[in-house]
Amino acid sequence: MQFQVTYIEFDTEGDDEMTAYDKDELHSEYIGTIWEADDGDDLIEELTCASGWCIKSIDYRIILDDIDVPECEAPFEIDYTTQD
Repeated sequence: MQFQVTYIEFDTEGDDEMTAYDKDELHSEYIGTIWEADDGDDLIEELTCASGWCIKSIDYRIILDDIDVPECEAPFEIDYTTQD
């Protein structure tokens, strides 16, 4: 499945060297990004591995692009004899 991160907060409280600007930059790097994962837990693990930070809070949406729509052929005939 594909997930799009809509909000994320990393657990950066233990790092005294990280400024507020750095924290904002870290968060903005991941907002809006699309990730391939099996489920929400797998998404968190993927993001943790990629960023190097544990995730404190996250919101995401599932992207549904694999919807199977059956194809059908419907003949469309116009009967011009009944039109003025």
